[in-house]
Amino acid sequence: MENSLRLLVVDDDEEHLELVRRLLSAYKFEVRTTSSPIGVSNLVREFLPNVILIDVNQPALSGDRILTLVRRNAKSMAKLVLFSSADPERLRQLAKSVEADGWIPKGLAPRELADQLRRVCAT
Repeated sequence: MENSLRLLVVDDDEEHLELVRRLLSAYKFEVRTTSSPIGVSNLVREFLPNVILIDVNQPALSGDRILTLVRRNAKSMAKLVLFSSADPERLRQLAKSVEADGWIPKGLAPRELADQLRRVCAT
């Protein structure tokens, strides 16, 4: 897709992954998803996303830990954004502590989610 932002979403909830993929595809994002943290660094190197949206609460590996591993192993210029339904202040503090490029609460309207992702990519 020309002129689209490439988004990788990492979330253990398959239904949520499909929902985000469908919604953001409508806003000109090229979306790839994975429900497993295993192999995320390889997927980042292959897909070359502009932004990686990582769910914080995952059973195998927490989102902040995935972010740290991607940063260390993938050597990517992608913006790293934490995504959660947790308290927004707690999410903001976690994002700051791991030096994420941003944080986005779950439950936003599709346009607002797309706009926030574009803003993160523009910084």
